[in-house]
Amino acid sequence: MGAGWRFPKGPPTVWGALERWLEAERGQLPLWFPVLFGAGITGWFVLADAWQWSGFIVAALGLATGGVVLPGRPGRVLLLAGLLLAMGCGAIWWRAESVRAPVLARPQVATFEAEVLRLESLTARGLVRLTLAPRARRDLPPRLRVNVDVGDMPEGLGPGARLALRARLVPPPGPSVPGAYDFRRVAWFEGLGATGKALGRVTVRRAPPTARQDLRAALSSHIESRLPGSAGGIASALATGDEGAIREEDSEAMRRAGLAHLLSVSGLHVTAVTGAAMLVVLRLLALSPWLALRIRLPLVAAGAGALAAIGYTWLTGGQVPTIRSCVAALLVLVALSLGREALTLRLVAAGAMVVLMLWPEALAGPSFQLSFTAVAAIVALHESPHMRRRFEAREEGLARRIAREAGSLLLTGILVELALTPIGLFHFHKGGVYGAVANIAAIPLTTFVVMPLEALALAADLVGAGAPFWWLTGKAMALLLWIAHTVASAPGSVGALPVMPASAFACMVVGGLWLGLWRTRARIAGLVPLLAGAAWALATPGPDLLVTGDGRHVALRMADGGFALLRDRAGDFTRQMLGENGGVEADALSPLAGRSDARCSPDLCVTDVLRAGRLWRIAATRSAYPVAWRELVTVCASSDVVISERRLPRACHPRWLRLDRTTLERTGGVSIDFGRGALRTVRGAGHHPWLDPPTVQPPFSAAKGDIR
Repeated sequence: MGAGWRFPKGPPTVWGALERWLEAERGQLPLWFPVLFGAGITGWFVLADAWQWSGFIVAALGLATGGVVLPGRPGRVLLLAGLLLAMGCGAIWWRAESVRAPVLARPQVATFEAEVLRLESLTARGLVRLTLAPRARRDLPPRLRVNVDVGDMPEGLGPGARLALRARLVPPPGPSVPGAYDFRRVAWFEGLGATGKALGRVTVRRAPPTARQDLRAALSSHIESRLPGSAGGIASALATGDEGAIREEDSEAMRRAGLAHLLSVSGLHVTAVTGAAMLVVLRLLALSPWLALRIRLPLVAAGAGALAAIGYTWLTGGQVPTIRSCVAALLVLVALSLGREALTLRLVAAGAMVVLMLWPEALAGPSFQLSFTAVAAIVALHESPHMRRRFEAREEGLARRIAREAGSLLLTGILVELALTPIGLFHFHKGGVYGAVANIAAIPLTTFVVMPLEALALAADLVGAGAPFWWLTGKAMALLLWIAHTVASAPGSVGALPVMPASAFACMVVGGLWLGLWRTRARIAGLVPLLAGAAWALATPGPDLLVTGDGRHVALRMADGGFALLRDRAGDFTRQMLGENGGVEADALSPLAGRSDARCSPDLCVTDVLRAGRLWRIAATRSAYPVAWRELVTVCASSDVVISERRLPRACHPRWLRLDRTTLERTGGVSIDFGRGALRTVRGAGHHPWLDPPTVQPPFSAAKGDIR
């Protein structure tokens, strides 16, 4: 069976049509390499255990073997597809095992010495976040993260310093409710075995080496001293990637207005830095006729741009979006040096492939998905022959040129907003509606006004003349914040979707990729999974009841559609998390005890809700104080669902579901849709490493419970 093998009568027409289609799309086939590699990574995240991961790899290799047997281009496509799927699954499996490190088994209070690995200033919250490596301690994880109050921090601290501190440490927390942020998975790949809060002042045992002073922190501190408040925080984010000084209300306004991408150092910022470096070097060298006639100045400028991109990536902490943008910028510079077209989907695909091979876990995070989707959508749109005919540069008057460029920018913004909306709704359960309009003003303002003024201010500070430039930068920042708050406060500025099934999201991703990466009419078929996924997501009802994994916090959808909280004193983070996963704003969560349709004492609440023609009674304990045994058993018998952070007595038998400490330790957080009788839990049947990690269990001292 080889080149001479033929199908029996009938199928050759289909096979020939497939061969002709792939031949017509041969230029687009390499774009699917990172997609297939990513599909292998996705398979590892979705499947439950090592047996299923092994089966996936074997099946992928079987597909590749079938590609060897089948003739022509379809066979070669199957061969490459199978190999890429197997490589993707193997890469993330190897990565997850290579970062294996012990995790703290239970919350502890520890006194220990540690070396500082990383320092992040969270000025707006009055905190400093330290990533530490405990010294000579086998009863602590090798790497942990601790927040320290600014007032308890010594001066001149940086990477390489050795500290002594006392802190309350906890294992990295998983999602509080289904669909919430999974820090436990992120911490696993970062090697973090515990997080916590310092108790009291930190003592320096050894100062950081002079050569290892934290340039990033020093630059952030300098910028924030010149621009107070969120203006300095945004300026610091643009220069160093440090967002810690931005006030929460301003950060939320940026997110609601669809401008949060301006705060995360990515393609916009790396492009501006690279382009500015090239322009300055090219203009300066061109002043010399001797150099201009004897040296390829564009090549030298490209080298300067590459150095600027690498230096900027290092300065901003080397986060995934920045690395992705740096890789893409370097590929663009190589293409320019070789006389090729600068920005194509192949370069975007190459950048994605590099990132996925080095950090395959990045695929599961919103940062990778948002950044690559935005860039791919922009490039695909402007590679379209229709776009080129309508918006390419031409000889025309100033008014027509401005209108053409504004139309191009608006269309690009709308497309990017449409492409990013499913990702935002899947990960954050909400998305800005007017982001395209806001970005028309905000992106040029940031690229051509804010960043150049900030660069001039920093350069002028070297000779003590930066004050005028900082004043101008502050005014530009004020305008940017005004745009964010104006758009964020507009009616209907945010769309919410509390639940999006992973399968619906996958349908939209597949449909979007099919539409964007093919060039023949077959691409139209991508509308089927795209629209089906969107309809599926919109038709999925939100939860009626949310219970956190510790049983302390409960959010219940009431008859008027609003959510009510069991406890009056839920923290801001808890309120925001429950609001996002319930599809409402955090400030719309009202106390359950203050409602006329609930009966609450300081220790217990009982309420009835009508769903799908049935009356459901929910009872929940509100404090750590015990309720009288007979009263509690009576309430259980008359309730459909009983919730408690404590272990309920064995005689407590609700009509449908008991969620006490014992049950919640097994299930994690829970969400319930009473209309369908559907229950979702945080903990499934998976055996990924962060779900059952190796642990360290420090002993308690007899005196105060400190780790010794």
